[in-house]
Amino acid sequence: MSHHNRGPLRRLLWSGTLAVTLVATAVAVPSWGSRDGNLLARYDATKAAAVEARPHVDPPGTAPHNHNDPATKNSISRSTDSGPETRDPTTAAQKQSSAAYVAAERRLPDPPLTTVPVTAPRRLHPQDRYAMANGCYRLTPHGEPLFFKPTQLGTYLLYDHDRRFVSAGGGTADAPSADTEWTATQHGGALTFTSGSTRLERGGTSAFVPTRAAGCTAYPESQIDISGDPHAGVTPYQEVRGYVDAHTHGMAFEFLGGDAHCGKPWDRYGAPYALVDCPDHTYSGGYGGILEDALSGRTHHDPVGWPTFKDWPAPDSLTHEGTYYRWLERSWRGGQRIFVNLLVENNQLCQIYPLHKNAEYAKCDDMESIHRQARDMYQMQDYIDAQFGGPGKGFYRIVTNPFQARRVINAGKMAVIMGIETSVPFGCTFKALPGGDQPAPECTPANIDRQLDQVHRWGVRQMELVNKFDNALAGVAGDNGEVGAAVNAANFKETGSFWDMRHCEPADGQSHDKDQVAAPEISAEQQDALFGAIAQLIDTTNLPALPLYPPPDHCNARGLTTLGEHTINGLAARHMIFDPDHMSVEARNSALDQIEAMHYPGVVSSHSWSTPDAYPRIYRDGGFITPYAGDSTGFVQKWRAHIGWADPRYYWGLGYGADMNGLGAQGDPRGTDVPNPVTYPFRGLNGITVRKQHAGKRVYDINADGVAQYGLYPDWIQDLSKVADAEHAGDGAAIADDMARGAEAYLQMWERAEGIAPDSCRNPGLREPVARVRDRVVPGLTTRQVMDAVGQPYTRLGDHYVFCARTGSDPRVRMQVTFGDGGRVTGLRRLG
Repeated sequence: MSHHNRGPLRRLLWSGTLAVTLVATAVAVPSWGSRDGNLLARYDATKAAAVEARPHVDPPGTAPHNHNDPATKNSISRSTDSGPETRDPTTAAQKQSSAAYVAAERRLPDPPLTTVPVTAPRRLHPQDRYAMANGCYRLTPHGEPLFFKPTQLGTYLLYDHDRRFVSAGGGTADAPSADTEWTATQHGGALTFTSGSTRLERGGTSAFVPTRAAGCTAYPESQIDISGDPHAGVTPYQEVRGYVDAHTHGMAFEFLGGDAHCGKPWDRYGAPYALVDCPDHTYSGGYGGILEDALSGRTHHDPVGWPTFKDWPAPDSLTHEGTYYRWLERSWRGGQRIFVNLLVENNQLCQIYPLHKNAEYAKCDDMESIHRQARDMYQMQDYIDAQFGGPGKGFYRIVTNPFQARRVINAGKMAVIMGIETSVPFGCTFKALPGGDQPAPECTPANIDRQLDQVHRWGVRQMELVNKFDNALAGVAGDNGEVGAAVNAANFKETGSFWDMRHCEPADGQSHDKDQVAAPEISAEQQDALFGAIAQLIDTTNLPALPLYPPPDHCNARGLTTLGEHTINGLAARHMIFDPDHMSVEARNSALDQIEAMHYPGVVSSHSWSTPDAYPRIYRDGGFITPYAGDSTGFVQKWRAHIGWADPRYYWGLGYGADMNGLGAQGDPRGTDVPNPVTYPFRGLNGITVRKQHAGKRVYDINADGVAQYGLYPDWIQDLSKVADAEHAGDGAAIADDMARGAEAYLQMWERAEGIAPDSCRNPGLREPVARVRDRVVPGLTTRQVMDAVGQPYTRLGDHYVFCARTGSDPRVRMQVTFGDGGRVTGLRRLG
């Protein structure tokens, strides 16, 4: 690349290219201590002062992907390069033992399930001001039927047969506006409707008792095309079934200044207003989407979204909305029960991207953007509640602990967990100075604690420490090739230093960071040319050329800092889940050392941005892993690998990290001509029927379209079964079972993070004498109190839990605890 031709188009092209690169978006039983004590007793909060006094130092020594790179989206680890010469860190005997354990887990009895209606039955007359949602009613006995489309809780568009809106200005309007929104107010058994200062009148009255009717024209919305009621538990506290996505960016329409992402997950006026392209794409007829073109590899796309969706959403259309609420709803109807929404930002990319929503967004402050997205999540929850008939009625339920999540899932809804993935959390950047790195003034232990408390109040419960840049908490895995050059330049712009990538030789050949362009492979002049292209976007007047790195493999020498250690301690003290993805190998190993010293099991690797040496450790620590979803063929191979790392001391299940809206490529179609396509309709979890999804005029088929948007994940899971079965008969049922157990596995990890000891059947060293169990488990205790007393149950089927205890002659005595209608102990007996 040369330094010539630096026109506006060139600058925008590099803006798009840079955008793609910067955003992501011991085997012995541990000593859990007294069951009456705190699992985190080893963490002493008084150490904060000492940490503050210590210099900001990285561990010396050694030291993993571009989110939209199809070459890595199916890799076991997206954070490292691997080839045929690499080997798995586990032995063949260990793999065989783990696979046998997983097979035994699948043979355990499944929890009893029931179903719940999607919405409450619609009465002849609405029972409250929310109950008209998406229903057809007459306001007067001889009035025209009107479709009631909620715009928020208790407020509606009144949509007539001719597709027009009742307006406060008199008559009807062609398009929705503030004048067409009517707020319902209850007065005894009657309702009034007001828009601004105007009260709706019909037939000489303004007090109505709406009556259910037929003949309405429904307001335009994306369809679901799944029949059968959602599954639920028979008790609120039993084992759950359902799929888990531990890594998606549902509020990404707010990041990068608010104008880089096209469309949004909801709009008060529905799909025709939420699912629209960016203005710069629309005005140019689809030729102005430079960022979209750089990501997809195309030079043009049809900018029309709703209702035709000709070119987007699609697996490789990464700037367009993929998590519209009706698509989330379809995934829930298809069996998903946990959704981790990561609040995301990247201040450097936000500053470089030329478009910003307004001056407030142009500030590009990570934590302000994250707070904005957190508020959005609660607003979206309210909006979905409005569509389902009132507060608490929607499927999208933000939860803050595993016990609440279990109740939500067993009620047939989806537990939504708030997380963070950002490059500069808590303002914790640094500047490299001759005397040593200097953290930003606001990055102190006291301010980290204050902001951890703040995000905890917002509802955040899962967090990464680092994303694309080194920061004051940890070193980053980096990116490679020209992508690495771009991100490395931005790393310098942020910190005043390039990545300190050094030669390393990991024992497994895989567990290193992203290999950089090495000195023997490219000259300094060529590296300057690469950097020269970036210079069109970044002021490089005072920046040196990119460093000439030694031959690969490469490991970032920047590891976990004392401030990073403090942050991990803070996460554990607040029972928040730590995600080591995107860390350098050095930083992640130190973090896992710390986690293990604390005996803290609240760890999740959410989207394959850890390395193969770390995965077995995370399982041994009692953590949970959700490999990056990617293509169905690639995911099946990841599933097979992770089975070989399963730890027999913990409940087994698997999830996926979709990374949708995080500029992460989604699963491509296998094709309609393969010998084993998904056939529609098919039976899904608990007997639901899944048909091809319609969205406006578009019909989606997983075989032809891949995971074009989030509503296709139930179809993708069906495709996993097809792929696995083709490789080995019976594996289709096995992977379906493992995926359905994912939500329970996540909840059990989270329970352990809350201080609950693992179950005593899988962990013989934790078995108490029968007499002691009888002393501790007494009538009236809640399920949480029982677990505080004797740890996690081995099974939780309906109204009873089973634990293991011991006697002098029998080391494995089964004890069954039975709960009454209120979820309190009514009995304890020995089995067998």
